Amino acid sequence: MRNLLVMCGAGGLVLTLEVQNPVQAQQAGQGAAQGDQPPATARASAPFDRTGQWVSLITNNWRTRMVPPPLGDYADIPLNDAGRKVADAWDPVKDEAAGAECKYYGAASLMFQPTRLRVTWQDDQTLRVDTDAGTQTRLFRFATATPAGTATATPAPGPRTYQGNSVASWESRRGGGGGGGGGGRGGAAPNPAARYLKVTTSNMLPGYLRKNGVPYGERASVIEYFDVIPQSDGTTMLFVTIAVTDPEFLNRQYAVIAHFKKELAADAARWERSPCSARW
Repeated sequence: MRNLLVMCGAGGLVLTLEVQNPVQAQQAGQGAAQGDQPPATARASAPFDRTGQWVSLITNNWRTRMVPPPLGDYADIPLNDAGRKVADAWDPVKDEAAGAECKYYGAASLMFQPTRLRVTWQDDQTLRVDTDAGTQTRLFRFATATPAGTATATPAPGPRTYQGNSVASWESRRGGGGGGGGGGRGGAAPNPAARYLKVTTSNMLPGYLRKNGVPYGERASVIEYFDVIPQSDGTTMLFVTIAVTDPEFLNRQYAVIAHFKKELAADAARWERSPCSARW
C-alpha cells in the first residue's frame, strides 16, 4: 500500500490517496475467496487414516486383561477408601441380576480390553468405533466449523450411557483443553501441525476399570490420545493413551496405554462380536 500526497492550488487543499500494490490486491482477493469457501470437515483435515480393522496386542498388564482377576485385586489402580470399599463388595451375580453385565465395557476401560476395533466415518464430523468385545459402539464427534472459522458447539449430551459423550479434535501437542492443544476450533479446521486424535469423554454411567468390580463413578472423565505409527516391516500400529480422572473413587489420575495392530482386508473374517459378560 502506498500513500500519495497531492497539493492543489494556493488554497492549500491537501488530498491523501491510497494506492494498493497489485500483488497485495491479488492476495487480498484470494483471501476473500478462501473465506467464502466452506470450512474443512474433520474427515478432510485428518492428519492420518485411522479407519479399518485393528486387533489389540496385549503387551502390558497381561494378567489382569486376559484373565479376570480375583476379588480385591486392584494393584496399580489408585483407589481411595471409597473405591476399595466398592471393589471389595463386587458380586457378578448381582450385576447379572441387575442387567449390568456391561459395566466393564464402558468408555473408561473398553480400549484396554482384548478386542478388535472397526473404525469408520459415520459422517464427515463423526468417527465411529465398533468393538467385538461386548458389542459396543463409540462415537467421536468433532465440533462443526462455521465459514468464519469458529467452531459451533458439539451436540448437548443426552442421558448417561456406558460410552458417554465423546468430543474429538485433531491436536498438535498433548495437554490442554478445547483448542489449546493446537487443534483449534474443535478440530474441524485444517491444522497442518496436527499429529494426534484427542478424545474427551464424560456423561458416563458408572462402570469398572477392571473386570473384578474396580469402580469408576458417574463424575469420571476420560482423555484419550490416538497415535497411528507405521512400522518398518510394513505394519501399522495404533497406540491409545487412556487417562481416567474420577473424584469419587480415585486418588489421582489413572493412565494406561493400549496397543493395536491394523489388520489386512483378509482378516475381516476374524471379527467375532460377543455380548457383555460379568464373568469372563
